[in-house]
Amino acid sequence: MIDRYSREEIKKIWDLDVKFNYYLKVELAVCEAYARLGQIPLNSLDEIKQKASFSVERIDEIEQEVRHDVIAFLTNVNENVGKENAKYIHMGLTSSDVIDTAFALQIKDSSLIILRGLENLISVVRSKAFEYKNTICIGRSHGVHAEVMTFGFKLLNWLDSLERAKKSFEFALDEISVGQISGPVGTYSNLPVEIEEITCAELGLKPARISTQIISRDRHAKFMSELAVIASLIEQFATEIRHLQKTEVREVEEGFGKNQKGSSAMPHKKNPVLCENLCGLARVVRSNMIAAFENINLWHERDISHSSAERIIFPDSLILVDFMLYRFKNVMENLVVHEDNMLKDTQLFGGVIYSQKVLLKLVEQGMTREDAYRAVQKHALDALNGGDFRSNFKEFDECFDVQSYLKNIDEVFKRFNEEA
Repeated sequence: MIDRYSREEIKKIWDLDVKFNYYLKVELAVCEAYARLGQIPLNSLDEIKQKASFSVERIDEIEQEVRHDVIAFLTNVNENVGKENAKYIHMGLTSSDVIDTAFALQIKDSSLIILRGLENLISVVRSKAFEYKNTICIGRSHGVHAEVMTFGFKLLNWLDSLERAKKSFEFALDEISVGQISGPVGTYSNLPVEIEEITCAELGLKPARISTQIISRDRHAKFMSELAVIASLIEQFATEIRHLQKTEVREVEEGFGKNQKGSSAMPHKKNPVLCENLCGLARVVRSNMIAAFENINLWHERDISHSSAERIIFPDSLILVDFMLYRFKNVMENLVVHEDNMLKDTQLFGGVIYSQKVLLKLVEQGMTREDAYRAVQKHALDALNGGDFRSNFKEFDECFDVQSYLKNIDEVFKRFNEEA
């Protein structure tokens, strides 16, 4: 089924006019801080709040001349607040105080949307895990049949990964939700330290413990790595669905719309296109993470080599991860589970997957483990070439009881209580 992704919330956060609105929010919070310290008259603060505004078109016009976006922004704002009040705007600040603090606000607001998407996906995966708790399927290692498990147990592993990713993402968000109002090279040379504390509190950020002329980019690299983990987990789950949708397996399938078509040439095709798309997008997010790590290495107290990359990788990655969470939630909600095929796949080759139970039974009866292994392996490999494994061990019927493999499933599920 085709999902209709219509949310524009994160995209709007990174629009140019909204970015400048974050700049203005920071500048006004700084003015508020100065006023609290008695360094801006209250009537001037009121006028600044009333008149402070900007026009993207005017900023662009000014930037054509000054070649500096923050100066162009400030020039435009000063045009609107008037000469008497303009002297209070950006007092003691450097450009990065505004840019990095506003950047933190953009990331924080975007991340709240990511967290909502994570919570929604976690809820769906949890529900599906408990729904298919007892649905028997084959477990695979190296892509080869191993032993019996349940489909819900498989999904429970996904749930665990997502819940851990959420905790790690929340930690990274806390680490990156810092602002700086510390002036050139971060020494507070032209403003009181208290301005930073008041401003950050006003904006809902923590003040950086120390900054150079920018906030250290290791914070941003950690944040981007957590986005990459989320994308990679979705890719892992999507890849599993793609494998299970293979024609010769067909244990699950993406939902397929009534009028959907899978191929321009072959009418029988039902392809896992949504999951394939998700796998491709994960590669982009991981690539962006590399650029974030490259941005840690800057010259001295700052350069701007990180800036051009961040203008691409942060909005792109946040928008992509938000979309991936939405799309994969849609995939899970509409997933078609072929329980009969899952059960049938556990019975191939006369139940060859029960080989360990038979091995242990032979050892229990007195054979050495080495002799028992060779004997069971011979019959198992013969079965894989067209034989019937179970027919060679008719006296061991109890070894072929599927429920004996599932006796501890409930215990594991208790760790993921439905109300947790």
